[in-house]
Amino acid sequence: MSEYIHKSHNVTVLLYHLVFPAKYRRIVFDEQVDAVLKDICLGVAERYQVKFLEIGTDKDHVHFLVQSVSTYSVTKLVALI
Repeated sequence: MSEYIHKSHNVTVLLYHLVFPAKYRRIVFDEQVDAVLKDICLGVAERYQVKFLEIGTDKDHVHFLVQSVSTYSVTKLVALI
């Protein structure tokens, strides 16, 4: 599932479970939106030190299981996504 991230002075296993609901919990996530969302997340993972372990969509919200380095705060991760 997760891996240890080895840096020069530390080793981390930092996991975040983030849930993003759609505005007013409207049903907006379908298979096409799910595919585009996963492509965008892969692009974010390549540019930053972030790994998306799980991406799950329901009809009105999205779940992310994200592994990151300890230098990124939760607000920084949300801004990246």
